[in-house]
Order: sequence, then structure tokens, then C-alpha cells
Amino acid sequence: MKHSKKPEAESPSPGPDGARRQADGDPVGPADEATDLPVAAGEPFEPEPDPADVEAAAGPTTPGSELQRQLSAQQDRYLRLAAEYDNYRKRTAKERGELTSRAQADLAKHLLDALDDLGRFAHIDPATVDPATLAEGVEMVERKFLKALGAAGLQQIDPVDQTFDPALHEAVTTEPALSPEDDHVVSRVFQVGYLFNGQLLRPARVVVKQWNG
Repeated sequence: MKHSKKPEAESPSPGPDGARRQADGDPVGPADEATDLPVAAGEPFEPEPDPADVEAAAGPTTPGSELQRQLSAQQDRYLRLAAEYDNYRKRTAKERGELTSRAQADLAKHLLDALDDLGRFAHIDPATVDPATLAEGVEMVERKFLKALGAAGLQQIDPVDQTFDPALHEAVTTEPALSPEDDHVVSRVFQVGYLFNGQLLRPARVVVKQWNG
């Protein structure tokens, strides 16, 4: 009894590369078949980007670039502070100038009455006025001036019979003292001195007694 011959399964036809490899004696495996898969037309092959390449393209942060960034930030901060300080300096200088002007105007306003009286006496005819009356009027004007200036902070230094103070007095000359108790005591004032709000404007010029024993 004869058995029928079983037909052999047809193996897939190798492609051109496969046939060439078979001819050279190299086996064709699944990996080779996957590698030789054709790419669809119109779809270019784009490999996955390397993370290292992406980081390099983005500009990696280096110690030098970080230092430059901090330096730029500090420079910007310095420039802003300098501009703010300059504006503050100009504003305060303007305010001080305005305050000084207002203080001077207020002082001049207090002197106007005394100045008016002085003007009236300056243009009076001496032949029509008694000398005693004229002297009394001048003294009145002086008191008005001193009152107005005193309200602003002016203080006279008239140290007759006071102990000589080199911080407030200027000795013009000396004269003998009659007793040791009068040593370094002011006997006369040639020119009064002035303080303004505690600040010395002019020392009093005086004659000082000196005990010679």
C-alpha cells in the first residue's frame, strides 16, 4: 500500500536582501525582517530626541551664567535705589529751601511795624520836634525791633557785673579790680552780643576787671 506524499509548505519568498544573505550563507531572522520593513511614502523617519541634546539646546544653567544673572539683578536693584535716593535728596533740599523761605518771611512780617515807625522818624523835620521827643521815639522803635526779634528767638548778651565767659564774651581790655571778688568780672560792655535760639551770633565785647594783688 502506497502512502501519498505530504506536500511541503511553501516558505515565504525572501526579499532581495534576504536572497542575497541566503546566497552568502547568512540566516535571515525576524530582527532582520523587521529592520528591512519599508517606510511608508510621504512619512519621513524621525528618531526620538536625546534628552541630553534637548537640555543642551535649551541652554544649561552653569555657575557662570547663574553668577551673571545675580550680578544683573543686583545692578538693577542698585540703580533703582540710587534713583530713589536722588529723588529723596532733591525733595528734601526743596523742602528745606521752602521752610527757610517761610521762616524768613515770617520774621520780616514781624518787623514791618517797627520798620514803619522807623520810617516815620527818619523823615521827620528836627526843627519841628523836641529832641527829647525824638529820642523817646527812637527808643520806642528799638524796643519794637527787639520784641519782634525776641519772639523769633533772638537774645541779647549784656553781661555787666557778670563773670567773664570766654564762650560768650570777648575781652577788649582790662582794668584794675578794687577787690579780689571783682577779679574777672565784666565792668563795661562796648558792644552787646546776641544769641539766636541758643546759637551764638556775636560775642559781647567787654572790659574785664583784673585783680593784681
